[in-house]
Amino acid sequence: MVALALGVRSNGASFISTVSLLVQLLTTNDHLSFASGFVAPRNSSPPTHPNHRGTVVASEARDTIEPTTAKGEGVKISQFLPSDILFDEFASFLISKQSEIIGEIENLEREHSKSSDSDGDVPEHMFTKDCWGAFLNDNDTAKNNDINKVINGSGGITRVIQKGNIVEKGACSLTVIKNGKLTADRAASIRGRQEENVDSINIKEGDTYCAAALSMVLHTRSPMVPTFRSDVRIFLVESSTPSTDSSGSTNETKKTLAWFGGGSDLTPYYLFDDDISFFHKELKNLCEKYQDTENENATGPTSLIDYETMKKACDDYFYLPARSEHRGVGGMFFDDLPATPTTMNFVKDVTSNWMPSWFPIIERRQSLEYTDKQREWQLLRRGRYLEFNLLYDRGVKFGLANANPRVEGVMVSAPPLIAWEYNHKIEPDSEEDRLMQILKSPVDWV
Repeated sequence: MVALALGVRSNGASFISTVSLLVQLLTTNDHLSFASGFVAPRNSSPPTHPNHRGTVVASEARDTIEPTTAKGEGVKISQFLPSDILFDEFASFLISKQSEIIGEIENLEREHSKSSDSDGDVPEHMFTKDCWGAFLNDNDTAKNNDINKVINGSGGITRVIQKGNIVEKGACSLTVIKNGKLTADRAASIRGRQEENVDSINIKEGDTYCAAALSMVLHTRSPMVPTFRSDVRIFLVESSTPSTDSSGSTNETKKTLAWFGGGSDLTPYYLFDDDISFFHKELKNLCEKYQDTENENATGPTSLIDYETMKKACDDYFYLPARSEHRGVGGMFFDDLPATPTTMNFVKDVTSNWMPSWFPIIERRQSLEYTDKQREWQLLRRGRYLEFNLLYDRGVKFGLANANPRVEGVMVSAPPLIAWEYNHKIEPDSEEDRLMQILKSPVDWV
């Protein structure tokens, strides 16, 4: 058994190089996920999830965001939000939510530190705070939930906990990009991922974009508690298109393309079916809350909020083709979800559901005893987690290949301890074997 320890301590590297990396990551052809990065699909064809059918096109970008269906027909909604207001509201929500989630996890750590003896005397651990860019000299921004501090700039806050009683290592990262400029390659990538119904917006080099994301990976100490991963994000691109009015004069018409992405999933080491079913049921119930066939939006963005589709997308996304196995038991994954007031509420609910869908599992399993053999199995499965990140995660690969990579930030989602054992044999009909059967062939948990 060979074990590798990976500690992470953020070092506040160059803001310019970090933003340069994020600009390219945010506009690459696949999915943005700061926690887990990009995953190359199992085939070279573009993703076919229904989430790619819808987009949002807004005439006069700083006026309103108007959703369109796959056929390009306008969808009536009760209220249009100015693009700046929608973005700033969601970014402010992410700043607030990061602080809230950190507080909840730290409180849980305190509660369990009083009775935990997993390492003899594990001290109380808190999240560190590494601010960069526009947040660099303002550590109170997150407390004040003040998006105005970053309205004209880009930056982020990386929060990391290590050697906790529950979370052996975890990261919760906030990133906000304002007024970025697309390169020619990145503009072409965005055009390539969109459907024909948005051909009225000509995304090109030099167009302005904004993005905000909150991502999280929590690696648990106990092999009886699954690792939790999640992220949400918003992306806006503003483009100007020449237009001719009735008098024959040529004007520039500003339009905005906007969408949400995100999800959450579990990577267990031992299967407790009730726990996994509970987690998936929480996601299904959340999606069903936004599905109403009688609603006038039913053929628009809300029709894309579908648990079965998002569950399959998650299974397909976190897959190790060399091993012919999935990384975990999945959850939900969505991308290119049209940005409307309704879908923003959905994505906010997704974020607010993260801890309520994971904490009950901790409460049921954290106190269970485990053997050294079970701990070794956890480290082996963490090895698979790192394999996925390094071999298939496009964000990690791109980040490490950058001329001046912010390595600590790129590798922040890596497990703290991992193991590989040559030609490891799994005992037939064991709990480890049962997990592997599920990872080979995902099942319906609800």
